Amino acid sequence: MGAFLNRQIEGDWPYLWVDATYVKTREAGRIVSVAVIVAVGVNTEGQREVLGLKVGASEAEPFWTEFLRSLNRRGLRGVKLVISDSHEGIKAAVSKVLKATWQRCRVHFMRNALAHASKTQRRMVSAAIGTVFVQETPEAAKSQWRSVADQLREKFPKLASLMDEAEHDVLAFMTFPRAHWPQIYSTNPLERLNAEIKRRTNVVGIFPNDASITRLVGAMMLEQNDEWSLNRRYMQLEGLQTLCDTVPTRLSAVAR
Repeated sequence: MGAFLNRQIEGDWPYLWVDATYVKTREAGRIVSVAVIVAVGVNTEGQREVLGLKVGASEAEPFWTEFLRSLNRRGLRGVKLVISDSHEGIKAAVSKVLKATWQRCRVHFMRNALAHASKTQRRMVSAAIGTVFVQETPEAAKSQWRSVADQLREKFPKLASLMDEAEHDVLAFMTFPRAHWPQIYSTNPLERLNAEIKRRTNVVGIFPNDASITRLVGAMMLEQNDEWSLNRRYMQLEGLQTLCDTVPTRLSAVAR
C-alpha cells in the first residue's frame, strides 16, 4: 500500500479531481476531526487512477499546496483542469502549483444557489439555471447564464450576485472537448469514493492516529484502483490527445 501511494506518476493527466472528507482521530488525549484528501486523475489513454492521498489537520491553502507539490514530485504533469468544490485553499493552491484551469463543481454550486431560494421556489430556480447547461456552445451558455442571472436579480439579489461571481468557474468545463463534459463538470467521481470512505471509517469510529487512517483508506484506494484497471476505459479518447503536452510526432505515410 505504501508503494502504491508513493509510486511514480507517469504520462500526462489532463483532468484531476480533488476533494476531502473528515474522520475523527485522537490527538494529545483529545478527539479531533482531520481531513482526508484524495486526488483522482484521468490520463491521455482515458484511464482513471487514484493518484494521491493525504491526512492532515485542515484544508487550508498550505496543506493543499504541499499535497499538490508532492504529486508533482512524483511525476504528475500535463494537468489542464482541476475539478473541486468551492474552496479558496484548493483554488489558490491549483493556481500556484499546477497553473491549470479550475472547475467549480456544478453540483456543489447548485446546492449553494438553491440555499438562496425558499423550498417552494427551488424547483423554478433549478430549472432556470439548468437551461444554461443544455446550451450547445460555451458562448451560448455564457449568454444564457447572464440572462438567467438578470431574470433572478430582482427577486433573488444574493443568488444573482453569486451567479455573477461564479460564471467563469462553473462554466470552465465547456472550453474542453464536448465528449468529456458529462464527467468533468462535477466531483461525482470522488463523491462515490468519499461515501465509501465514510462508510468504512464510521465502522472504526475514532482512529488512534493519522497513520492508522492512512493505512485503512490507502488500502481502500489500492483496492479501488485495481478494480478500475480491470474496467473499460473511463473517458473517450476523442479529444484527449489534443490535451497532451507530449504528443508523439507521427510521420506521414509514404506514397506508393
